[in-house]
Amino acid sequence: MQRRSFIQLISLFAASLLLPIQAFAAVWNKAAFEATKAENTIQGLGVPAQIPSSKDIEVIAPDRAENGAVVQIEITSRIPNTESIAIVVEHNPTPLIATFNFTNGALPYVVTRIKMAETSDVQAIIKVGSQYFTAKKRVEVLENGCG
Repeated sequence: MQRRSFIQLISLFAASLLLPIQAFAAVWNKAAFEATKAENTIQGLGVPAQIPSSKDIEVIAPDRAENGAVVQIEITSRIPNTESIAIVVEHNPTPLIATFNFTNGALPYVVTRIKMAETSDVQAIIKVGSQYFTAKKRVEVLENGCG
């Protein structure tokens, strides 16, 4: 009898490990991440076609990237109550690089390395409540990183 209880307990534990995976799958924005054009990516994110620029968003990236395989970017939002930052690179095979969500007053600051297929704008799209703001930085890629 103890062995049966032990096996049931292990089965229940194993099944509970799958719950976080299902929760993440519900948040995954398939349309935005699978889009091949920046306009479709932005539409998939639920962002209006016209997004106002903001000087309270800082996109730090090199003017020229020797190799597009590794381009470090840094994004900071000084807009209060920033909920998320999405990174879009227009001329990449899949323009949506990543989305980052911020809760409970977390500092809206991101540093990451991305791949870039060719010279393009790196666009940060910031969500604050039901409003969106953007900032861009042009990066010239000397050697393709997505090929």
